[in-house]
Amino acid sequence: MSPDTQASHLPPFPPDYRACGVLLHVTSLPSPYGIGDLGPPAFAWVDRLCKAGQTWWQALPVGPTGYANSPYQSSSSFAGNWLLISPSRLIEDRLLLESDCEGHPFPAAAVDYDAVITFKNRLLDIAWLNFKAGARPDLGTAYENFRHDHTHWLEDYGLFRALKVKYKGVHYLEWPVDLVQRTPSALAQARRELGPEVDKVCFAQFLLFRQADQLKQYAHTKGVNDRPKFPPWDRLKLPPPG
Repeated sequence: MSPDTQASHLPPFPPDYRACGVLLHVTSLPSPYGIGDLGPPAFAWVDRLCKAGQTWWQALPVGPTGYANSPYQSSSSFAGNWLLISPSRLIEDRLLLESDCEGHPFPAAAVDYDAVITFKNRLLDIAWLNFKAGARPDLGTAYENFRHDHTHWLEDYGLFRALKVKYKGVHYLEWPVDLVQRTPSALAQARRELGPEVDKVCFAQFLLFRQADQLKQYAHTKGVNDRPKFPPWDRLKLPPPG
């Protein structure tokens, strides 16, 4: 057995390790935008956990949801749920105006997914148009690098999402047979036809991963140890109080 293989079988913590934490999905955080997200309330939650002496936040699956919006029915093993993008952080990034986000009251005690999806999809359209028009040109290289680094899943996921919209959300097995069977010519034609929609999906994932990394880095600046490594956003290790 190689040293790398041996290391992969070692327990992640020493035998005497003890810690405690809280299980809370990101969508359960308070938000004026209808659903918890990766914005200021998430940072405040990290502070509150630290103050309470908790050392772990387990956030449950954060992948894109499917039917019934269940976090346990995700359409991707790599992508994140774009509904977790924080409008507040997009305002800070000058991709949205405060007025873009106003005038949309949401229930305080539950998530109205139909309303939230419509609302956030409109915000994403505005942010994408602003980005393409030259807002935050300094993010251009970061966006292109993100697409390059995640090309092994991102482009196919973007096409899948665009096709889901084109075929009005029906199960993919009900799409034309040449798409179901991933015929190369059919996929190439779909990419040509749906290129702008695919680009917008990729941009949403860029924004989401960027905000998730900012939250993780914030936790690190408060004493977070990033070993052992976990998938993005799955678990955040928090420092002890004081």
